[in-house]
Amino acid sequence: MPYRAPVNDFQFLLDHVVGFDAVAGTDKFAEATGDTVQAILTEAGKLSSEVIAPLQRNGDLHGALLENGVVRASPGFKEGYEAIAEGGWIGISGDAEYGGMGLPFTLTASVNDMIAGACLAIGLNPLLSQGQIEALESHASDEMKELYLPKLTSGEWCGTMNLTEPQAGSDVGALTTKAVPNEDGTFAITGQKIYISWGDHDMAENICHLVLARLPDAAPGTKGISLFMVPKYIPDEAGNPGKANDLRVVSLEHKMGLHGSPTCVMSYEGATGWIVGEEQGGMAAMFTMMNNARLNVGVQGVGVAEGAYQHALAYALDRKQGRTPLENGQGTIVDFADVRRMLVQMRAETYAARAIALACATAIDMASATGEKTWKSRAALLTPIAKSYGTDTGIKVADLGVQIHGGMGYVEETGAAQYFRDVRVTSIYEGTNGIQAMDLVARKMMDGGDAAFRLLDEIEGNAEAARGTLGKLAEAVWSAAETLREATEWLVEQDLQDRFAGAVPYQSAFARVLGAHYHLRSAVAEGGDGPRTALAAFYIERLLPDHAAALEEARAGAAGLYALSVEDLAV
Repeated sequence: MPYRAPVNDFQFLLDHVVGFDAVAGTDKFAEATGDTVQAILTEAGKLSSEVIAPLQRNGDLHGALLENGVVRASPGFKEGYEAIAEGGWIGISGDAEYGGMGLPFTLTASVNDMIAGACLAIGLNPLLSQGQIEALESHASDEMKELYLPKLTSGEWCGTMNLTEPQAGSDVGALTTKAVPNEDGTFAITGQKIYISWGDHDMAENICHLVLARLPDAAPGTKGISLFMVPKYIPDEAGNPGKANDLRVVSLEHKMGLHGSPTCVMSYEGATGWIVGEEQGGMAAMFTMMNNARLNVGVQGVGVAEGAYQHALAYALDRKQGRTPLENGQGTIVDFADVRRMLVQMRAETYAARAIALACATAIDMASATGEKTWKSRAALLTPIAKSYGTDTGIKVADLGVQIHGGMGYVEETGAAQYFRDVRVTSIYEGTNGIQAMDLVARKMMDGGDAAFRLLDEIEGNAEAARGTLGKLAEAVWSAAETLREATEWLVEQDLQDRFAGAVPYQSAFARVLGAHYHLRSAVAEGGDGPRTALAAFYIERLLPDHAAALEEARAGAAGLYALSVEDLAV
């Protein structure tokens, strides 16, 4: 499917909207100069458009297969993966000591967005390795780092996450996989894990599984969980893949989408593992991997939204159906007001979601470079919003793409439905969007809302400064931020049950206001006249009002949800 990486959008957002200049101004990321950023974006765009995008349809039609105990990747995926690895794209933000570029995570997020827009199925693979690299950098022993990080960074080896079990999904503390100490300091890992993305394949020399398991007599719940490195092939003395470990792929899940990405049921049968970090410190180590992975999943949603939008736009520019109402128009369905409405909404939502994701990544980089608490709080606050809004946007935009295609959108040969099928899981994995919302209104509000209020101060200050050139739009953004402030003040005074009842609409409202904020900043940077300003006006005038209804729902409390008994629901 044709795909053109939106390099100009990334460049504009980094230069004018999300404050990336502060990241480049730190000592840690001083090498992220304008020329370097432009080169990274340009080359990643070429890779995505020319090498990865052609794999999109093939991965759907000819998915990964389990043959004689080995998973075979979709045709062409091995070559696509090698292009990603050889280009150094896996280790953009990795430690230079182990072969990484040491560049800001914001650039990694930008590249992942482009690859996901080209082909989400293959783009999921390097994301998992990147998360594992980060976890090992933070928690592994020096010996483990020296063995695994260079191979993971180069892409010679791949990484996975093994959390979920049949009885332990969102409740990770219910896992039962066992880790029994061996006499040589290793551990025997026994148990079954499900939903393991890219749990096996034939694209890399070795696959390195990070597995959560429980030591004998460990504390119950999440406090008793430890993290282990369990490779498919045990490295020999030279650090090369040696004998096969005692693990296997039981089956591949038959999924709604992402057919090119094998989702494995893994069985560990006394497999040899090495502990990562402290005993019973597994959740802390895994959360190092998961937090940025959550943002990267939001980025996946944004990337798919971009791909679905471009696919729908191409169809609308080509499809003729009836008399079009515009003189000197295209003569195709793009001239009809409702089709134009859907296309502009797709573009506006994608732009807002991308801006929120890059702002979150920027905060993560600033926290890493400065160690300042305010940046850490900003990154923590934005992560669940970026994950949820990014993935919700991917689903919404892909759905609109099907609608624009009309009946042909429901016919698989156009490829429109694939975007929807592929992206639908992103609001589920790496913590469902409902769990993200609960995290936002609970853990992220343990400061009494201080991080949220600081962000709202910035939004209102930006709106105030824009009143002179964009009065009506600026006023709308300021008013929305003030309404969100009042709702947040109410929220932090409520008990958790009432917070949870309104968590999802509150999170949606916060995303709407943030999206309007970044659209307004784009309009100001453009000078208040041009396509970005017109896009901002669409978002602020037509989509921002959603926040008011969402906040009304957020403040309704929990009582009404339980007014119907379980028996009433069953009638």
